[in-house]
Amino acid sequence: MARTVKVGLIQAGNVINDEKASVADIQAAMLEKHMKMIHEAGQKGVQILGLQEIFNGPYFCPSQSPRWYDAAEAVPGPTVETMQAVAKKYNMAMIVPVYEREMAGVYYNTAAVLDHDGTYLGKYRKTHIPQVNPGFFEKFYFKPGNLGYPVFKLSSGITVGVYICYDRHFPEGARLLALHGAEIIFNPSATVAGLSQYLWRLEQPAHAVASGTFWACSNRVGTEAPWNIGKFYGNSYIVDPRGQFLASASEDADELVIADCDLEKIEEVRRTWQFFRDRRPDLYGDLTKELP
Repeated sequence: MARTVKVGLIQAGNVINDEKASVADIQAAMLEKHMKMIHEAGQKGVQILGLQEIFNGPYFCPSQSPRWYDAAEAVPGPTVETMQAVAKKYNMAMIVPVYEREMAGVYYNTAAVLDHDGTYLGKYRKTHIPQVNPGFFEKFYFKPGNLGYPVFKLSSGITVGVYICYDRHFPEGARLLALHGAEIIFNPSATVAGLSQYLWRLEQPAHAVASGTFWACSNRVGTEAPWNIGKFYGNSYIVDPRGQFLASASEDADELVIADCDLEKIEEVRRTWQFFRDRRPDLYGDLTKELP
């Protein structure tokens, strides 16, 4: 029985690159821009749509300013509720990454997962939080995720997982998502040229091959003032369990990427490469030990 699903990703540049603008105005402009592309995805029959990391604003982590705490909201909250209505309209499941406020002073980098009818299924909180110079001062804004590696079974029978940006450098969680049953893993990101671009088309395809899963990886585009830490290089893509690119975006344009993913390929690949059968978890205990 064929199990083919149309997967979409959106990459987009920030709208208002003006530090003097209010956080609310910046977010409203970015949401308006995305809504047009989200409706386009629905009209083109996308069945599962992934948005980029903290999609409704700039990547503000090059700064260390408390003003950006104003961008955080409850999950589920206003932005998720807006997306629930769109998901229901198009029968389109969605991965919605936002800045989450759990309580006063407690914030996470989070992605909500919505079912095809708009039902909120749960969330993933970014596990690995970088503090990398220049420009990735995320520990100022986010606590490390505390929800583990959940997967979400959609009403269509497809199981999805989420890894966020810097997480992709850590193979342990990628493998756990697959072991928990994820068939498609979404990796919303915000990353610039000159730092990790050489890894972008290397790591996630490698994860896909190692665990026999599809990966849908999004990255924003453009240069964001006033920080100007470099160019977000886009290149969002969808890759299959053989590491083959099914669809890929450009480096510098707002774009909707769509690919048909034949989930039967997971079974086909895993019957050839028996990585799950040949695992030796009895010998992996050192992976969970702290370094001396």
